[in-house]
Amino acid sequence: MLWRMPLTPFLVGLYGFAVIAAIVAIGHAAGARRHWRMRRRFAACHRGLWSLVFVLLALLGAIGGTALLGYRRLAAETPIASIETRALAPDRFAVDIVLPDGTRESAEIAGDEWLLDARVIKWDSRAVVLGAPALYRLDRLSGRWRDAAKEAEAPKSVVALSSPTAIDLWQIKQAYPQWLPWIDADYGSGAFLPLVDGGRFEVTLAAAGGLVARPADAPTAEKIRATNF
Repeated sequence: MLWRMPLTPFLVGLYGFAVIAAIVAIGHAAGARRHWRMRRRFAACHRGLWSLVFVLLALLGAIGGTALLGYRRLAAETPIASIETRALAPDRFAVDIVLPDGTRESAEIAGDEWLLDARVIKWDSRAVVLGAPALYRLDRLSGRWRDAAKEAEAPKSVVALSSPTAIDLWQIKQAYPQWLPWIDADYGSGAFLPLVDGGRFEVTLAAAGGLVARPADAPTAEKIRATNF
């Protein structure tokens, strides 16, 4: 699935922190049990309190890592997808999307242009100083029509490129913005180009958060010019 990403050092750190905190919590819990059996009530409660603290820290690390799953790290202008298009019938195309990690998705869309949408999350300066990476997640691929009147009447062709997760940072920010003051902005971005037979395209994401689509070779650029785009 296109939403999945390899564990980055940032995510590994979050999950590693969660595991270490869980181990420490287990150690304190064992100590609390031992003190309780020895009738050292105060020491047992003290160790039990620390166990609870580290359980909460472990949950925080695990929830934070899970909330970031599905988002990809954003650098300067980062390649996020290669797209190939092939005509199947008039105004109907097969589209193949390949991500930098080799993940591939195929779909059929109708229209005379393709549109790729993504969700972008940018952190404020405080979080950036702490090493929080800007993130993105591909959302959907759809066909569109250059003629707005035809767009309003034609059937829609949309393909989801991500799957819902139990904990989604985007949804948390939308529902409880006061909980995540370190997020500077969360928004959608999209890019589109004409659908041409045998077309090859590259899509990148700039550090400012905008999707940028370009033809990947000279023949595709020539075919786009022929459409008077």
